[in-house]
Amino acid sequence: VLFGGKSAEREVSLKSGAAVLAALQEAGVDAFGIDAGDDLLQRLSNERIDRAFIVLHGRGGEDGSMQGLLECAGIPYTGSGVLASALGMDKLRTKKLRDIEGLPTPRSCRLAADTDWQSVLETLGTPVVVKPVHEGSTLDIHIVEDAQALQDAWTDASRFDAVVMAERFIKGPEYTV
Repeated sequence: VLFGGKSAEREVSLKSGAAVLAALQEAGVDAFGIDAGDDLLQRLSNERIDRAFIVLHGRGGEDGSMQGLLECAGIPYTGSGVLASALGMDKLRTKKLRDIEGLPTPRSCRLAADTDWQSVLETLGTPVVVKPVHEGSTLDIHIVEDAQALQDAWTDASRFDAVVMAERFIKGPEYTV
């Protein structure tokens, strides 16, 4: 079980990884955990790994990087492959693909320091969701309704990613796949 890592979501990954490892061991699987740190390449080379169960969150785990490393090492792994993982972690590129295929998604835009915050709200409607484009889970996501809150949310989200987006908020149930 690969967990931990170096992303901003490390703590969540440590908890998730521990739960997955415990469940596998309770089910009788001969499983062990590896905290994906600086010695990861050495650990992957030294350990006898039949299959990697990836429980890394965020960059370096969900973005295709780990999947590519494991493929190069010839280690089968759980989850999506390199391309699907990379696209899934890039919210703007995922939206572009959905648009090309005609799948409806909420209106959105990329935010920057010189953004006209009020214009974004007028174009997208309120409320809007502000989020780092290349992070996973709900890391630093804000739901805002006014221009000052939008700018503050961008400032906060830009600590985690150089690319930040705003998207029209759609109320409804949340699904995880």
